[in-house]
Amino acid sequence: MAESEFDIIRHYFAGHRSSRDDVMVGIGDDAALLQVPPGRVLAVCMDTLVAGVHFPLETTAAGIGHKALAVNLSDLAAMGAEPAWATLALTVPDNDATWLASFSDAFFALADRYAVQLVGGDTTRGPLAVTVQAHGFVTPGKALRRQGARPGERIYVTGTLGDAGLALRMTDPGDSWLRTRLDFPEPRIEAGLVLRDYASAAIDISDGLLADLGHLLEGDRLGASLRIDALPRSEAFLEAMQVLDPDRRGVYYELPLSAGDDYELCFTVAEKYCGEMEARLAGIPGGCRWIGVVEAAPGIRCYRDDGSPYRPSVIGYQHFSSTP
Repeated sequence: MAESEFDIIRHYFAGHRSSRDDVMVGIGDDAALLQVPPGRVLAVCMDTLVAGVHFPLETTAAGIGHKALAVNLSDLAAMGAEPAWATLALTVPDNDATWLASFSDAFFALADRYAVQLVGGDTTRGPLAVTVQAHGFVTPGKALRRQGARPGERIYVTGTLGDAGLALRMTDPGDSWLRTRLDFPEPRIEAGLVLRDYASAAIDISDGLLADLGHLLEGDRLGASLRIDALPRSEAFLEAMQVLDPDRRGVYYELPLSAGDDYELCFTVAEKYCGEMEARLAGIPGGCRWIGVVEAAPGIRCYRDDGSPYRPSVIGYQHFSSTP
């Protein structure tokens, strides 16, 4: 007998409860009742993932469950917020018990790592799509914003860039580390909490470094110069390039600049704070790398180590464009 909507909620989602004291009423009522702690403000974000658009159709249920929450936690990390709650709207073509169990197990595995409690949502039948809304806390005046960078400040990124984009372009990434980076991105929550003490502006990289750095700079009408040979690339990325791009003239530069889906943080820091900030992030997974400088003149200019300019062929992912 097929499970109803309420059976699905009860079997795969309502039974997983945390002990957060700030959840007065969670799953099981018409709405959740949540208490924001005194002296904190609430940060709220939401992302929708659609099959065939935001993840390949062959992506596992575990990968979808993890990523649906991870991309939202990445937004909270970019704000310097501490994760707290989430809601989930899940649209599936059928009530496949194996798929639902794998999806929910991966979702809650990540949620438990950051003490996130699922407090509500909805399930319905239709083409596969997942919407998560995440909530977090931050001290007033300490939230990181996209605005606030100043000319002369250094531009940094966490982790490595281009891994997820390369996985999408490989004929068969299989179960490689690159495919793991695509399906199971790591939200940089710990880095975001540290950066509240140092960063003047921050954003997470979902649509590509050039596109998202552009968003960070445009509000203050600033620009930047990037040292593209300093862009952090993983060993797996470099090894794959030996086969796919041995002369390093194509995707070797393009993917770290424009591919997106790595969900790393991009942020700006005044030079006087850089040494202390780098030391603190050195002990956190992902670390950070200095890749450029904020400039007064609008536009992003890319240079190789020898000083020669580099002109990217694409800027980043465009949600309502037929080409990236």
